[in-house]
Amino acid sequence: MSERIVGVIGGTGLYEMEGMEELEKVRVETPFGDPSDAILKGRLGEVTVLFLPRHGRGHRLTPTHVPYRANVYALKVLGAEWVISVSAVGSLRQDIHPGDAIVVDQFIDRTRLRVNTFFEDGIAGHVEFADPVCPSLAAHLIGAARKAGVKVHEKGTYCCMEGPAFSTRAESNLYRHWGADLIGMTNLPEAKLAREAELCYATIALATDYDCWYTDHGDVTIEEIISTLKSNVVKARKIIAEAVQGLPDREGCRCASALEHAIVTDPELVPEETMKRLAPIIGRVR
Repeated sequence: MSERIVGVIGGTGLYEMEGMEELEKVRVETPFGDPSDAILKGRLGEVTVLFLPRHGRGHRLTPTHVPYRANVYALKVLGAEWVISVSAVGSLRQDIHPGDAIVVDQFIDRTRLRVNTFFEDGIAGHVEFADPVCPSLAAHLIGAARKAGVKVHEKGTYCCMEGPAFSTRAESNLYRHWGADLIGMTNLPEAKLAREAELCYATIALATDYDCWYTDHGDVTIEEIISTLKSNVVKARKIIAEAVQGLPDREGCRCASALEHAIVTDPELVPEETMKRLAPIIGRVR
């Protein structure tokens, strides 16, 4: 059996992974700049884990300024085939309580300032994105959360806003009207880039608070969020420890062949420099 390598992108509060062995910090240079931080490479059981804190250790990067392309590119170069994203979110539903876990199945894009594709500079590609997370990996995360003893919702629509400020009350109510269940600031660019990189990607979201639509609960305060965040970090580590074992087979997974018919540009017209830069991403099909 070939080595199984999984990337884990840690969200707010999750800057280190406990229990990993054979640790080394790896710094990867990419054509899209430096990743958020050094990648912690180690093993959990029989699986190689590449842990990357999304906002950098010490939380130095705002959601807008996270180098999403560099992060996904680096994980791909290091051999990751699965990417588990951990994300702190606000709840847009009364039955999703602070502290609950949610395995996201859909996204709504409300960002304005993000670059969320590898395709530029003379090459165009259009991946399928109707189902934006890997269904096999998502189902696996649901099982892992249950094994870890964490209350988990099996699906949820994540509205990805620009930030860094939280929603206005009018926005919060609008997102609820659209059918969104969660509000966050980071996951959608990752999901799009992971699909272009033919990685299996899924999100385990952990609710820190009710968004400001819920007036009976009072307005969001940083103090409340931080308190719940600390307990959520413990839950996230337990879920990941379960999830990295028994990862679903990628054979036949549509994520692994997302670029099969996606690139529409005549190969002879793609600049050589662009082909070289994107070789780790498109090399399987070009």
